[in-house]
Amino acid sequence: MTEVAARDDLEASTGSATALLRTVVGSILRPIGGWMSAAGAVRLMSDLGVPAATARSSLARLCSRGVLRREPRDGVAGYALEPAAVPMLERGDDRIFGDRVEATAWSLLSFSFPERSRGSRDRLRRRLSALGCGTVADGLWIAPAALEDELAATAHDIAGEADVVLFADAAPRGDLGAGLARWYDLEGIRRTHDAFLARFGAQAAPDDDAQAFALWIRALDEWRVIPYRDPGLPSEALPADWPGADSAALFRRLRSDLEDRAAVHAAAVAGPARSVAAAR
Repeated sequence: MTEVAARDDLEASTGSATALLRTVVGSILRPIGGWMSAAGAVRLMSDLGVPAATARSSLARLCSRGVLRREPRDGVAGYALEPAAVPMLERGDDRIFGDRVEATAWSLLSFSFPERSRGSRDRLRRRLSALGCGTVADGLWIAPAALEDELAATAHDIAGEADVVLFADAAPRGDLGAGLARWYDLEGIRRTHDAFLARFGAQAAPDDDAQAFALWIRALDEWRVIPYRDPGLPSEALPADWPGADSAALFRRLRSDLEDRAAVHAAAVAGPARSVAAAR
């Protein structure tokens, strides 16, 4: 179940009802006690513009994926965080909320699968891409050295019959900027930064906590993929107008303005009564 939850976290897109609910679960459910009432969860999703029927379908989907489990409390229907999903959420916290550290060294993962294991090979490629690796060649992928442990764990989980070699702390020689342009979709990454800035850059903190909740969840849902797509690519090797630092600064401001207010609102709507005081 842990593996299913981890894969869901990395490979799911943003913006859908299920993605928004997963963002609520990842950012709000733990601070309010790890449980939310079913009716409250539906109401929180309505704050995000999600109809009740769609919200219930998304709740069922996250249960099937091992992120939530149905758990009534004191006769009230509700959902609790599945313990097996907690490590996945904590890994996400590190990447999403951690300080952006630019790569000064690199790790490379070389692999070769027998033809009968091509399903595992394709799965490994998807996971490496989701982690923020670049493609040097079909069987050679590169990532900032800070991702070494994640690369090693992923290779261990998936490689099976493959021949796998992990190279650590590789120092670049030559034109790193030209290499990054080949290994990563820099234009696509730029678009994600630019879209985040365009959508949220002019947003003022709302007066109403429900609106603050909705703005925070939508901003977080859109931001959470960016540190995976841009996993600390060094600014010295990127174009001078690279928007990464600006989007990171905007996310920090939104978090400072909105995160606590969002938790207070969620606790009042969906959490145990004691969570309201705790969230404040």
